[in-house]
Amino acid sequence: MKINDKSYRSIWVENDAVKIIDQTLLPHQFKIITLGSLEEAATAIFDMQVRGAPLIGATAAYGLALAMRSTPSTENLQKGYKTLLATRPTAINLRWALDRVFKALQPLDSKKREEEAFKLAAQICDEDVAINKKIGEYGLGLIKEIAEKKNGPVNILTHCNAGWIATVDWGTATSPIYHAHEAGIDVHVYVDETRPRNQGAHLTAWELGSHGIPHTLIVDNAGGHLMQHKMVDLCLVGTDRVTARGDVCNKIGTYLKALAAHDNAIPFYVALPSPTIDWTLQDGLKIPIEERSGEEVAYVQGALNGSIEKVRITPETTPCGNFAFDVTPAKYVSGFITERGLCKASKQELEGLFKTC
Repeated sequence: MKINDKSYRSIWVENDAVKIIDQTLLPHQFKIITLGSLEEAATAIFDMQVRGAPLIGATAAYGLALAMRSTPSTENLQKGYKTLLATRPTAINLRWALDRVFKALQPLDSKKREEEAFKLAAQICDEDVAINKKIGEYGLGLIKEIAEKKNGPVNILTHCNAGWIATVDWGTATSPIYHAHEAGIDVHVYVDETRPRNQGAHLTAWELGSHGIPHTLIVDNAGGHLMQHKMVDLCLVGTDRVTARGDVCNKIGTYLKALAAHDNAIPFYVALPSPTIDWTLQDGLKIPIEERSGEEVAYVQGALNGSIEKVRITPETTPCGNFAFDVTPAKYVSGFITERGLCKASKQELEGLFKTC
């Protein structure tokens, strides 16, 4: 996607250096940083300089490549795998990418590991772009169908950031929106702020604004009100892990949006790239839910007099809970938009789409 008329991916290699956009500074500062080691890649994931399930996976793959550039021993390969796996427990793409690279590198002569690791990481990135583009193409049909039945814009509500900055390019939930915009369909997006880290306010709003897509930022608790008053035509979100039977784990607050959509008969779709499916797990309530520092709840970050500052919003002695994700049972999901088409949120339909090919 483009920033100031220049095309970017969210992670790339330039002059043999791995580059990322530091998302902790957006939207107030656009800064490109270099990942030069396994440790820097792990820190980037844990501190959320990169975030979003697909991008976490891609960064982890490059993290193993950087480990092999340093010391291509089996011991260091194992260390790199364990270090990166521990950074974020919920997003399944992390483990998927690490398993893929680890299994490919383990039997190789140590002298060949660095080159193969970088090749695999680049391949994972290219695959992600292709997957997200197809999700956009299939999701476009849903938006077209709604547009044909109404006058005025198609109003889409999204939660957190499942945009291009959360993937390598295109995004998952935003890809259909970008495709609809480019097809000339009038779309408008309600952007949940997504406390406590405000990925909607900081990232989704920045993305959509940069691309010229009409949008309105709302507080997280406004979604139900908008749905009751028929101001939302479609809820469209991403996911960090989907179980084999179709339960969806996504940013905290997604479950509440799904309940409101269900109560108001509004379609609730999840953009689902296949690497985000956890075929080993059926029950979404068994997914490990990351608990992050309470400081993310106690403080808000923003721009003040030209600098980025954090401000405490709670009493100093108040303890804060910070559950990063919740689980939406499959029964509240209207369907999945995947790179192979649309399907219902069920074990039978997921397996029919992916395990019979």
